[in-house]
Amino acid sequence: MDYYLGIDIGSVSSDFVLIDDEHNVISKLYLKTQGQPIKAIKDGLRLLRDEMPEEADITGVGSTGSGRDLAGVMVGADIVKNEITAHAVATLEKVSDVSTILEIGGQDSKIIIIRDGIVTDFAMNTVCAAGTGSFLDRQAARLDVPIEQFGEMALRSTTKVRIAGRCAVFAESDMIHKQQMGYEPEDIINGLCEALVRNYLNNVGKGKEILPKVVFQGGVAANVGIKHAFEEALKCDVYVPEHHEVMGAIGAAILAQEEAERKGYTDFRGFDLVDMDFKTKSFDCDGCANQCEVVQIMADKQVVARWGDRCGKWHNALLKRQRRDKDKAMA
Repeated sequence: MDYYLGIDIGSVSSDFVLIDDEHNVISKLYLKTQGQPIKAIKDGLRLLRDEMPEEADITGVGSTGSGRDLAGVMVGADIVKNEITAHAVATLEKVSDVSTILEIGGQDSKIIIIRDGIVTDFAMNTVCAAGTGSFLDRQAARLDVPIEQFGEMALRSTTKVRIAGRCAVFAESDMIHKQQMGYEPEDIINGLCEALVRNYLNNVGKGKEILPKVVFQGGVAANVGIKHAFEEALKCDVYVPEHHEVMGAIGAAILAQEEAERKGYTDFRGFDLVDMDFKTKSFDCDGCANQCEVVQIMADKQVVARWGDRCGKWHNALLKRQRRDKDKAMA
């Protein structure tokens, strides 16, 4: 059996997906990155290895997310793509008539506009926390409500409570003020959901033509309160796909299949990499006035990747050495 692996490394979660030739999801993992992407990548691969049938092979690997370059180097990815491309590819595969993709993760959010199967516009928010999942997590902890119950409680609201949503700090202060005024927790939670949606539409969605079919994905899409708030604001149905929390990884896996089939082989290092010692180091280049910080990835004390040099001096030197070593091995 040939499987294709997609990896989406974000600041909050690390997602892993195995698909088959027909893009069916065979296995998926949704792990917390916890500021340790190298450990998360190893843990994810170790878990996938234990779940895979012995006769199965990984014949293509793709990586995406903010940690896509690191993941690509570690696993030997056949293709490394940005989140916009990966999410669009996966969504079009699962929901062919999509026109708008709303994606909210733990630390960032994005909107992707699709017309006739082509991405025509997009926007990302990586600055304001008030439009992300971490904002809801923080308020759930303050209210002493499990985040898993947040959405259901919001749907039980009977009184409208408007909470300032332009800034996470102001929203938190306003929420406390509403608590002190005696509003029910359900009403405050619903107000928080509506505040997050307002923030998203006024910032990420500003100036965008949001047309149905609207697809909502990312970890926050599991929150039915946010889904309902989007439907109220947009005046249309919002569809949440089955694998909404790992759509980026699915897109990376689909792209990996296309690239591996084009090349005729895969660069995947194999599951033995979970036992390798990966470290990140950096140094300042004094070759010119730019003084670039050059980042290098070490695998068992051997440099396997470099980036950060604007002129490409160190990156190109490494590529030249790797090609020379490869030619020697083949000779």
